[in-house]
Amino acid sequence: MRYWWVNQNQTFLHEFRGGYLWSPKRKANGHRNAFYDFMREVAPGDVVFSFADTKIMAIGIAGSNAYEAPKPLEFGNAGAYWHLIGWRVDVRFIRLQLPIRPSSFMSVLGPLLPERYAPLTAAGAGLQSIYLTLLPDPFAFALIDLLGAEAHAILKGHLAASEAPAQPAVGLVEWEEHELHRVQTDKDVPETERTAIVLARRGQGLFKERVLKIEKACRITGVDRVEHLRASHCKPWRDANNAERLDGDNGLLLTPNVDHLFDRGFIGFAENGDLLVSPVAHAESLARMGISADQPRNVGRFSEGQQQYLAFHRESVLLRSHYLGR
Repeated sequence: MRYWWVNQNQTFLHEFRGGYLWSPKRKANGHRNAFYDFMREVAPGDVVFSFADTKIMAIGIAGSNAYEAPKPLEFGNAGAYWHLIGWRVDVRFIRLQLPIRPSSFMSVLGPLLPERYAPLTAAGAGLQSIYLTLLPDPFAFALIDLLGAEAHAILKGHLAASEAPAQPAVGLVEWEEHELHRVQTDKDVPETERTAIVLARRGQGLFKERVLKIEKACRITGVDRVEHLRASHCKPWRDANNAERLDGDNGLLLTPNVDHLFDRGFIGFAENGDLLVSPVAHAESLARMGISADQPRNVGRFSEGQQQYLAFHRESVLLRSHYLGR
């Protein structure tokens, strides 16, 4: 379990009521932003301190890993900006009856601020450039003590319920259903092509035939029976245009469990074929699927086309931050 700080001055009510965090993947100029990138390493059960209007207003418990999802429409519930894709984490927020101003307790908190990516200035002022940042445990423990019995009760109840299953990635399901409907109703695309694109979402049909010309077995398990394999998109079906959805170079043959891990960003592949494992992947589950984060593994070379699609996967799907030293 890790502790996070989120600045929600303008989005607190929408995210609190909606039960989520949402950020873009990059700045408007296309540059990386550590405080968006940190979203990739939030895990179910992590604790989120919500800072708004100079106060710690709520405590949240992450219910999912980060996943790709459209920006909620004005951070409300009436729809989404389907073309603006960012990171979303489902969170159960509990509003505090006795919020505190961290600036009033900097004699305690100040010495515990991290050297990099601190959520506050030394004087206790909030930093508007920050969305989400990781808190050192000593800082988080001190903050919990300052919040008092209410915070301790919330976290005690959270620990008692820590075995509860993670929430489904609600925003991801909605986005994929939206894309599926858009394809099915696009009269500018011939019906046979529409059918092929829909089947490609499930890793079957024409897309799988094209992947089979490049791949012969699952890169992880070695299974080579076609009936046990899916054609998995490197650039996910939801992110891709119609041509990319049917491009054989955009595929790997994977068993269903491995396909799930790859699609949700728990594993990825380096350009040289090294297996990459997300630091937030559940190690015990991976081990049961024959994957160990501690044992280096190379799955072989990829075609030039595959390498381009895998670069997208590492940048936009793999749950591993560029800023946490992994």
